[in-house]
Amino acid sequence: MILLQWFDNFFASIGRSTMALLASIGRIAIFAAQAISHLLRPPFYAREFGAQIIQIGYYSLPVVGLTALFTGGALALQIYSGGARFSAEAVVPSVVAIAMVRELGPVLGGLMVAGRVSASIAAELGTMRVTEQIDALTTLSTNPMKYLVAPRVAAATITMPVLAFIGDIIGIMGGFLVGVNRLNFNAATYINNTYDFLEFGDVFSGLVKAAVFGFIVALMGCYNGYYSGRGAQGVGRATTNAVVSASVMILAANYILTEVFFTS
Repeated sequence: MILLQWFDNFFASIGRSTMALLASIGRIAIFAAQAISHLLRPPFYAREFGAQIIQIGYYSLPVVGLTALFTGGALALQIYSGGARFSAEAVVPSVVAIAMVRELGPVLGGLMVAGRVSASIAAELGTMRVTEQIDALTTLSTNPMKYLVAPRVAAATITMPVLAFIGDIIGIMGGFLVGVNRLNFNAATYINNTYDFLEFGDVFSGLVKAAVFGFIVALMGCYNGYYSGRGAQGVGRATTNAVVSASVMILAANYILTEVFFTS
């Protein structure tokens, strides 16, 4: 009897968790559809959009650039060390370039921006929810989704490919500096190998990934902040959930997009 009750409670808890997960996915999907619909319909708040371009794009550039620089350098060392086992040290320039533009540039950039931007957006909107500023916008006949969510989602979706492209260049430059100064590559040969093996499809796929990641970062920050719980604990929980959910969704979306672009 006790064993049957234990199994009943165990499967009931699994069912509750599954239903809660499906409900969360549904709420996020509805929130995303609302955000997109408000992006496509006037009015547009240009000043708010411009402010978010600066906040999300410009202020994220240092952390994305530093991450890409050290990642490119470390990648060159690792590829050289691994390639030396097969006498394939010459592949360092091409592999660094392809890995940066296809995967590491957009993914690491997205994760770093998620840590910075998702947390910031969730904390800002969560505080506005707690202090009833979002309710005040509704009272003033201003749609909170259009004024708060749409500009942030649009700004992140537009600026993330720019950040990823700059990060790709800096990451390749980091590999170049390590390859020339540490691994004794010829500078001209390194640049030529990078240019010869890098294709437009590699760069394009990375930029598309970055745009999707930017949308995810802003969406999860806005969603968790918009529906934040009351009090300081609610805002803190929303901030944590925003970063975690955005990071997991970026990794999942990266796999799906890689399947789309590179599976024949």
